Amino acid sequence: MTVAVRAAPGSSASLWQARRRSLKTIARYAAAVAITVIFLFPVFWIFMMAFKTPDEIFSRPPVWLPADFNLDTFKALVRDGDLGAIWTSLITAGVSTIFAMFFGTIAAYSLARFKTGGRNLAIGILSQRMIPPIVIVFPVFLAYVFLGWIDTFHGLIILYTAFNLPYVIWMMRGYIEDIPIELEHSALVDGWSRWQVLLRVVFPMARAGLFATTVFTFIFAWNDYIFALVLTRTEVVTFPVQVTSWFGQQFVFWARIGAMSMMGTLPIFFAVIVFQRYMVRGISLGAVKG
Repeated sequence: MTVAVRAAPGSSASLWQARRRSLKTIARYAAAVAITVIFLFPVFWIFMMAFKTPDEIFSRPPVWLPADFNLDTFKALVRDGDLGAIWTSLITAGVSTIFAMFFGTIAAYSLARFKTGGRNLAIGILSQRMIPPIVIVFPVFLAYVFLGWIDTFHGLIILYTAFNLPYVIWMMRGYIEDIPIELEHSALVDGWSRWQVLLRVVFPMARAGLFATTVFTFIFAWNDYIFALVLTRTEVVTFPVQVTSWFGQQFVFWARIGAMSMMGTLPIFFAVIVFQRYMVRGISLGAVKG
């Protein structure tokens, strides 16, 4: 029989164990800092280009920080109306997220509580989200030409809503299934309607999941490039399409790209900051339920 022997406090063995734990902790933090710097450096570099002059952008060796934070590029974006792409993305992504969350949550509730479509319908719905956008963008383009929806707000909003619905349904189904059904039964016995149960019981208890799903759905619509590139022309130009338009064959407008990237990142940054506590909790709840 093996007997475990614990090192006495203050002994050389216990000091070595404490030192080894400290070294492991330092190594983990150092690795975390190094990985963070590697991932954030491209963001830092593109943001700094927004404030640099052309000479500083193409300087050899590179200029890490601009000598003077130049705001001329931002003024040019406002003067030329390029910031309209930010508003276009806010409208299309925001409205489509509202529609997707409303219809998706209702459908998720039906799947979770009434087992609509059987056990395999949820998997079938999720599989639609796995289709690469490039596969369906040209059939959608032909349909939109026929309907006259090319370069329109409602065309993009409808498409973003349809494309994000499977994700919302799958996520919200898991969150709703985590809510004890007995609470809903008690409310129904008290005379509440099904809509009242949904609004006063289900939504408040699934609040973390609702916020987390909303943020990610908004990000998916905000970052879309292929649909907006094919289905828009001049009237409805989104943020990703506007940024890529400055990559020319003869010249790349790095300062404008940096400034526009900074402006386009701010809505996502603030959304994550505001709903951070809900996202951390929401991601860990319900999402892994099958």
